[in-house]
Amino acid sequence: MPKSGRPTGSQKDASLVLVAMGGHAFMEAGEEGSIEDHERNADRIAEMLMTLVERDHQLVITHGNGPQVGSLLRQQELARDEVPVMPLDVLVAMTEGSLGYILQQSLLNQLRKHRFRRWVVTMVTQVLVDEKDPAFEAPNKPIGPFLSEEEAKRRQEDLDWVVGEDSGRGWRRYVPSPAPRKVIQSRMVREAAGQGHIVVAGGGGGVPVKRESDGSFGGVEAVVDKDLTSSVLATDVGASLLVILTSVPNVYLNFGKPDQRALGAVTLDEIERFRKEGHFPRGSMGPKIDAVIHFLREGGRRALITDPGSLPLAIEGRAGTHFVGQV
Repeated sequence: MPKSGRPTGSQKDASLVLVAMGGHAFMEAGEEGSIEDHERNADRIAEMLMTLVERDHQLVITHGNGPQVGSLLRQQELARDEVPVMPLDVLVAMTEGSLGYILQQSLLNQLRKHRFRRWVVTMVTQVLVDEKDPAFEAPNKPIGPFLSEEEAKRRQEDLDWVVGEDSGRGWRRYVPSPAPRKVIQSRMVREAAGQGHIVVAGGGGGVPVKRESDGSFGGVEAVVDKDLTSSVLATDVGASLLVILTSVPNVYLNFGKPDQRALGAVTLDEIERFRKEGHFPRGSMGPKIDAVIHFLREGGRRALITDPGSLPLAIEGRAGTHFVGQV
């Protein structure tokens, strides 16, 4: 007989877990990013996520898309004289669909292998941002291929790009990264998860949209941080646990230094203090810690940061860094 996890009516007694992972989860270091690479890694992720399904959790999954959007931008660069160039919000939507499809298929195959009667749905998710967000005045998110200084400045002139050097590796385009205000489809995500289905949403931070003067929505050339979107979505759907998967098993103080120290269980007050002390740089752990802080401030009960391989033990409290709002 099929196991539990059946969407036969509401599962309000089951806790909802939101798992956020990066776009690099679909690509190991040194891989080309072929469809075979993506499918193999998605299979590994899906198998790992079964540890949550086995515990009858409602499950929402978000993911990054940095490498994949970079590939689409590169394709557009190579073919810009042959086919129309698509705006950035459309590229985000394209990767939401493609990565969602790949992960959805792997999850369905794992569910059938384990004889769980659940389904998987991928949502192209719109995320409302504020046109007055300071990020639009100071674009700081590098995207796309590396360019020579000469080529970058030519595109700045021809295409009205904001360009700059990226960590001594070359010149790139920079775009705004505004804060997510609301996930438009959050109610649908919550309802689908509440019926026992696994929901893939918020891919790449979601498609950034703005409110026009007449109340309609319009796309925005920007990139929303996927961890911050995950935190907003976790709050909106009432998740009991926010899990952020990254490349290290724990959050560390003095990371990479001789006195590096792994954190086990910490309170909101403690992690806010560590953040103010400068332990979590913006380009690495900073956005993940900001996402955890937002989630706990908005009433979330627990959050967890760990790597995929440690997740089964971390769910049992035996690995990873755990965060709580109150003690």
